[in-house]
Amino acid sequence: MKGSFKLGKVAGIGIFIHWTFSLLILFIIYINYKSGQNTEQIIWSVAFILCVFITVLLHELGHALAAKNYNITTKDITLLPIGGLARLERIPEKPSEELIVAFAGPLVNITLAFITGIFITIPDTSEQLMAELSHGINANNFFLNFFLVNFWLALFNLIPAFPMDGGRILRALLSFKLQRHVATRISARIGQLLAMAFILFGFFTSPFLIFIGIFVIIGAQVEADYTESKFMLKGFKVQDVVMKNYPTIDANEKIKTAVALVLDSQNKNFLITEDTVPVGTLNRDQIITALSEKGANEFIYNVMDRNLVYLDSSSLLENIFELIQLNKSRLMLVMENNELVGTLDIENLMEFILINEVKINNAHDEKKK
Repeated sequence: MKGSFKLGKVAGIGIFIHWTFSLLILFIIYINYKSGQNTEQIIWSVAFILCVFITVLLHELGHALAAKNYNITTKDITLLPIGGLARLERIPEKPSEELIVAFAGPLVNITLAFITGIFITIPDTSEQLMAELSHGINANNFFLNFFLVNFWLALFNLIPAFPMDGGRILRALLSFKLQRHVATRISARIGQLLAMAFILFGFFTSPFLIFIGIFVIIGAQVEADYTESKFMLKGFKVQDVVMKNYPTIDANEKIKTAVALVLDSQNKNFLITEDTVPVGTLNRDQIITALSEKGANEFIYNVMDRNLVYLDSSSLLENIFELIQLNKSRLMLVMENNELVGTLDIENLMEFILINEVKINNAHDEKKK
């Protein structure tokens, strides 16, 4: 993620913090200063926020280490002002595996709350609790606040709505009896209904609930669409969608040549060759950026993407869907017996999904007749 700074590695996983995190710290300092708190109270508040984000990091590490048991690597973890983001290589599709990986994060918070609860005295009544918390973060209530934050983080993440852990837990449980795309659709709809309740309630209480509701509605739909698309590819191979006619540009040509090809066709991705051998790829956005920054007479070999992605023509599309998604801005090379037989890009794949969906719907309509 752009604008992130590496803090180090834990269990081989890169830990990053986004620059906007500093804005959160400044905001906390400003709010506490405006409310009349002294320097010591402000320091306690900042320290608490840092502890909360260490907790968020541990939560994400819980997911990552659970996924590692199933040979799923985590690319990195990034800390943001709104929480943490663990980029898993893929989401486990076996219900039992997804259940464990999804629950591992909230389990970290439950464990931290339980351990903290052993060493603190929890007020007996809500009035006493509010009295304890009414003076902001300080030495006396620091761990009480830490206990409450972990309790609420666990509870919040267990809400059965994508992209929260609870949505994935619900899908995993439904997947024991239903097909994954059906379980995802049901989980997404339940999450979106809850999100609408958040938004409605937020109008009368807190704008933050409106933000969460919108976030859940979008996240649930993205997850449902992704799983549905993957299901539509079931049984098909790369060779079924390979593009055998694809545009090429010689690496020694200039950017103006690529610009002319973009303007003269609907092509957005180009294979770059040198003596007919693939050496890179170039897409429309890269062409426009190169034209803007380097000019029309820059050579293509200086701006092309040299990271070639190879796909085996016999590979099942459902098994490499994540790989294709990760490289959706690139033109991918399809190989058969170590020979180039064509290319594939995300746009062509999505067109194939749409056409396949129409065929299935037509077949269903025919059966009804």
